[in-house]
Amino acid sequence: MTSTLGGLGAILLAGGRASRVDGAAKPLFDVGGGTLLAAAVTAATDAAARPLTVVAPVLDETLPVTWVREDPPFTGPAAAVVAALASWREEDDPTWTLLLACDLPGVGAAVRRLVDDILLLPADSDGLCLADASSRPQWLIGAYRTSALRAAASVLPDAGRDAPVRALLDDLAITVVAAPDDLTRDVDTWEDLEEARRRAEHAPEEPS
Repeated sequence: MTSTLGGLGAILLAGGRASRVDGAAKPLFDVGGGTLLAAAVTAATDAAARPLTVVAPVLDETLPVTWVREDPPFTGPAAAVVAALASWREEDDPTWTLLLACDLPGVGAAVRRLVDDILLLPADSDGLCLADASSRPQWLIGAYRTSALRAAASVLPDAGRDAPVRALLDDLAITVVAAPDDLTRDVDTWEDLEEARRRAEHAPEEPS
């Protein structure tokens, strides 16, 4: 898979304040027998992503990832991406980088969709992201050319501190792909968590 793509890495964002769930660590919420963070790591690992970096305090020492932190902490997703890229050796960069939030119950299917669709992109595209049911781009369910991310990160003021991820991606040529709601639905509130658990309980098992 990665030879076809020219190499794939992953940056997982797991260090937000989660104010709508009282500051709880959303990536550690259990959905379907595992944490949302573990599901994201598994999805990236199954896609042969390397390097695989989580931007957050160390939440689970058992996971096969590298941990980094934006400086200072809680300065937003753009700063998190800048910190992750700074931790990678540029000469070893993969061609593509998955950029994923860690509050996605459907992250496995979302990553498979992204990896499949990369192969369909025109040569001049900088990447793609999935769109939710309202056609709104979900920038943190995306796959982007690493070189384009680096170039964008290098010109962000203050290393992206307090900037939205849109500020990082604003000048890139990104294809937005409509996707089923199951692939883009996140866990943002306690109600979302209960709904995700109900869905997981009744979901058919995926083939091994």
